[in-house]
Parts: sequence; structure tokens; C-alpha cells
Amino acid sequence: MSNLEKRLKLFEMLAKIDNARDIEYLFEDLCTKKEISNMAERLYAAELLMKGNTYNQVMSQADISSATLSRVSQCVQYGNGYSRLLEK
Repeated sequence: MSNLEKRLKLFEMLAKIDNARDIEYLFEDLCTKKEISNMAERLYAAELLMKGNTYNQVMSQADISSATLSRVSQCVQYGNGYSRLLEK
């Protein structure tokens, strides 16, 4: 099975889950606590950026490196996920 097929299988599994608790259980099985925390911080940083906060404001509120914040910012501006799933 190719890496692309494995990723698709993961995304299809996530799409089948209809409640936050089951997603939490799956993430706890798949990821370390640090990986989950990092994803949560990225999501929080994206929300702050989408609300108009500056990099400095986000850096003071979120536990995120400037390099990761730059990546999040690029995804907020040009990606498909944050803008479709987070409210502005």
C-alpha cells in the first residue's frame, strides 16, 4: 500500500467519526501527547491569525515557534483546511 493510500485510509476513518470523544480516543492511540498538544497549538494560532491578531500577539498567546507560526500563517492564507473549518 502506498503512502498516499495509507493517508487516504486515515482521512476516511476520521470522516466516519461523528463525535469528539471518539476522535480523542483515536488521536491518543495514534499520537503522543506532545504531538496532540502541538496540533492544538497550531489550531489555536490559526484561529488567532484569522481573527486579525499580529504575529507578535499570537506568539505571546500561543506556545508556538516563529517557524511553525509562519507555516500556520501560510496555510491560513493559501491552504484549504483552516479557512474551511474555522470560523472567522
